[in-house]
Amino acid sequence: MKRQFLLFVMALCGVLPTFAQFTIDKSTLCPSFAVNGKTMITTPAEGLWGVATSWQDDWMSDWVYASPQRQEQSGDWTILSGEMVIDGGVMFVRDSYRQIKEGLVQCRRRYEWRGEQTLEGVNLSVRWRMQGEEMQSFIPGVLYYGNKNGAKVNPNIIPVYNGQAGEFAIFEDHRYPIPFVMLENVESECAASLHTTPSPVRGAVLADQWWSMGVEAGDGYTDFVLYTGPIGYNGKYSVAKALQHTPMTYGNTYINMEPGRIVEKEFYIELYPIQAEGTGFQRPIYTALDIYKPYDANSFTDFQTIVEEKYRFAKNRWIDLGNGAVGFDMYEPTLRKEIVMGWCGQAASPGYALQVLSGRLDDVAITPMVQQSLDFLSTYPVDEATGMFKLRYNGSVYHGSDHVSCGQGMYNIAKAITAARKNRKVYDTSKWEAFLRKACDGQAHRILSDEWSPRSTAEAFYVAPLIIASKLFKNKQYFAAAEKVSKLYADRHLKMNGCYWGGTLDATCEDKEGAWAAFQAFIHMYEYTKQPQYLDWAKHAMDVCLSYVVVWDIPLPAGRLADYNFRSTGWTVVSPQNQHIDVYGVLFAPEVYRMGEYLKDERLCDLAKVMYRTCFQLTNAYGSQGEQLQQTNFAQHGDMSNVYKLRGGYSEGWTVFWITAHFLNAAARFEEMGVEP
Repeated sequence: MKRQFLLFVMALCGVLPTFAQFTIDKSTLCPSFAVNGKTMITTPAEGLWGVATSWQDDWMSDWVYASPQRQEQSGDWTILSGEMVIDGGVMFVRDSYRQIKEGLVQCRRRYEWRGEQTLEGVNLSVRWRMQGEEMQSFIPGVLYYGNKNGAKVNPNIIPVYNGQAGEFAIFEDHRYPIPFVMLENVESECAASLHTTPSPVRGAVLADQWWSMGVEAGDGYTDFVLYTGPIGYNGKYSVAKALQHTPMTYGNTYINMEPGRIVEKEFYIELYPIQAEGTGFQRPIYTALDIYKPYDANSFTDFQTIVEEKYRFAKNRWIDLGNGAVGFDMYEPTLRKEIVMGWCGQAASPGYALQVLSGRLDDVAITPMVQQSLDFLSTYPVDEATGMFKLRYNGSVYHGSDHVSCGQGMYNIAKAITAARKNRKVYDTSKWEAFLRKACDGQAHRILSDEWSPRSTAEAFYVAPLIIASKLFKNKQYFAAAEKVSKLYADRHLKMNGCYWGGTLDATCEDKEGAWAAFQAFIHMYEYTKQPQYLDWAKHAMDVCLSYVVVWDIPLPAGRLADYNFRSTGWTVVSPQNQHIDVYGVLFAPEVYRMGEYLKDERLCDLAKVMYRTCFQLTNAYGSQGEQLQQTNFAQHGDMSNVYKLRGGYSEGWTVFWITAHFLNAAARFEEMGVEP
């Protein structure tokens, strides 16, 4: 009665209902989902349950289907069951459903083989059909509304999917940082997500075979699918996104079921209205946080120890190249000596971070290291017309320049000046300020010109330093440039018809660094202007960043990661091109925490703590930590000849300085906030 009354009141007010409903047809016993009174998700016409009984041409074939024959109720659970005949035996099937909250239904599917002989070469499935033409899909860490920007650069390297009939994108459970797939129907103003509880498959013919999840587009609909192993993308069946530039064959992903074998799969279906195009991916991220609750920060190394150990390692990277050229080496000094600003080098980062953390570290060496390193970096040549500057010095020449690194270098120097101005008797910032002014003058002039048209989201890294510099130097032009950059990227990306991209230098597609560039830009604009639109934009970009964050502990096979009982929660996938995980998420963890405070969402504050502390795992006795961890079937270094042996590996030799610098930089920002994660 309350529901009917609410609907009546809404109708009187001219407000359309936005209720999502799960129902089971009384005559056919087929379940379906509706939103705003319109049925959007149904079972395929062939039947609720499907089993592929053969494997031919690298894919499943000879499907057998069945529909529910019985319905019963057990507490909150609605149970549908039935049988299908396969090779003279019977497969007993059962679904148990319960509604967790409006629009979210949990299901546990059970397949039980009751034949007398082993059923060989089969695949079990889950399939739900969503109505709509060419719907865009979102797969965390893998597929961002088609990966349209990456597709323009090289569609053969990354997964590409546009929702056209015949397309498919299906990946291993352990590839998902957040285990869900989303479809957005703009015309019907709704979106839906399939969440899964990831799991390996018993009876698999491969040693490390897991369930798979994805989407398959048809004519006027798209199916959410779960399979007992088969994967594929970009029109190729039985391939894994295993290498940086090419897939590898990953076939024979079927199972054998001996008599009595039971296989179950838990999943959730979520259907909900959306307010705007490009927002459908946001709700399932928070649903997944509620499901997995990745908030146990206290099970990881404490904050003080992390800061001390990362500082100890940073001191090992201090080098003197002569003639005042001192600073933090990007590489292991015994192999190569080069002082690099931005990206992997981050030589300017300690100049800010160590000032703020000096009270925790209590080392008299900090002051001269900060002063001398930033004084030297301020000698890097700046193009006064554009604000671009050289980034690398190897002892004889300055070289290299790119937007990502210039923006990050400017940010760290701006933060260093801000911190030093609070203690003018300790630091002389004159050289730092002259360098930053020159860079900001050129960048503002370049950005405010009519010819400015950035290629990727990389130039969003200029927003934060321009805003800080506008306050430091009372320069309105710097803010005008920052505002122009922010509005352009909002226009480009909020509808997700081209997701944030180009924030890393070794990928050519959508990536979390590009999303972080926009997130950092928008949150600084909000904090400077207090205009609500910037907070909305910041949340959108942050949610894309969060889609790369692993929210569950991925079980690992024997290997370098399993040696240490490695826990993947809180680590971040790099991009659709580079599918390993890394520690980069520590860098934007403080901003995630700040957003939790702005939005009054404790989940974000708790997650930010985990993101920072979990990533200290695998730090060895020297304080060293490698960059690339292989949580899935993907590798960039070492023996990459066998796709079945990639998962669980660890490339610990690539120890560029950003891995250390980002911990210290984020720690300093937490310290400024008065937060100890």
